[in-house]
Amino acid sequence: MNFLEAKKAFAALFQNELSDWEARSLLSSLYENGENEEEIAAATTVMRSHSIKLSLPLELQDKVIDIVGTGGDKSKSINVSSTSAIILASLGSFVAKHGNRAITSNSGSADVLEALGVNLSLSNEAQIKMLEETNFTFMFAVNHHPVMSYIMPIRRSIPHRTIFNIIGPLCNPAGAKKGLIGVFSAEFNTRIANALKRLNSPSSLVVSSLDGMDEISVSSMTKASFLKDGNVSEFEINPEDFGIKLSKKEEVVGGDAYENAKITLDIFEKNEMGAKRDIVLLNSAYSLLVDGKARDAKEGYEMAKMAVDSGLAKQKLNEIIKFSQQF
Repeated sequence: MNFLEAKKAFAALFQNELSDWEARSLLSSLYENGENEEEIAAATTVMRSHSIKLSLPLELQDKVIDIVGTGGDKSKSINVSSTSAIILASLGSFVAKHGNRAITSNSGSADVLEALGVNLSLSNEAQIKMLEETNFTFMFAVNHHPVMSYIMPIRRSIPHRTIFNIIGPLCNPAGAKKGLIGVFSAEFNTRIANALKRLNSPSSLVVSSLDGMDEISVSSMTKASFLKDGNVSEFEINPEDFGIKLSKKEEVVGGDAYENAKITLDIFEKNEMGAKRDIVLLNSAYSLLVDGKARDAKEGYEMAKMAVDSGLAKQKLNEIIKFSQQF
């Protein structure tokens, strides 16, 4: 489908104008044919239009960034993006984290932040205030996409992933125009980057590792598509370029929310100095590049390392927890 055809189809889906059979047929057909960039952009446009958004102050609207993955890689890794988000906030980025509880992993972003002591039951106004005061906020996906309540049963009745696995991370309720987006398969990197170009993102990096992670891996090369100022470039990320020794994929496996929360604390307190720290620093490095805080990824890596080693990241986490508990 082209953009207008896909937008019309998804408008009908979100307005509950399709029968269950028609909805399943639409989603299955897209999956079987392989969702193209126009379909991804159109579906994202419609889903965004039906979301409950944060009305950010004008001065923040172009500053926010998200670090988010599609999930579905079944790696059972630690909560890389949530830990990286706190590092970025400690370095002056405004991170509007969009996430949920675990679906395909043992610990989703909501689970690990809650285990760390962050109060997630905040009003939209409190979420905005938290972003203004701490450079970080968390938006529970289920609270910002109410229309999904009648689409989810249809989605769950389909025995394979759907386009919603792709567009969910693109529908940030704070309207984040910048992001590091991890994808379950590298075949979608450039399609998603081009969809984001159509959606006027000024800067986004879409990544998928060759060992099957929706993160930048420290166990293999990672394929990347970088959208910057309307141009999409493709390259590979090699952890060894940063002095990181390649590790086994199993070394970044985490556990439940409480175990992953402890791992985040261990990284911030320099009790964890291995692969788990490496993967967080590497994803933080490229997020800082996307946000324009670092001139290149190597500078971003040094900045992220400094934030952890100096205690800035741990201090920021404590600030976020304390602020959230006021509500």
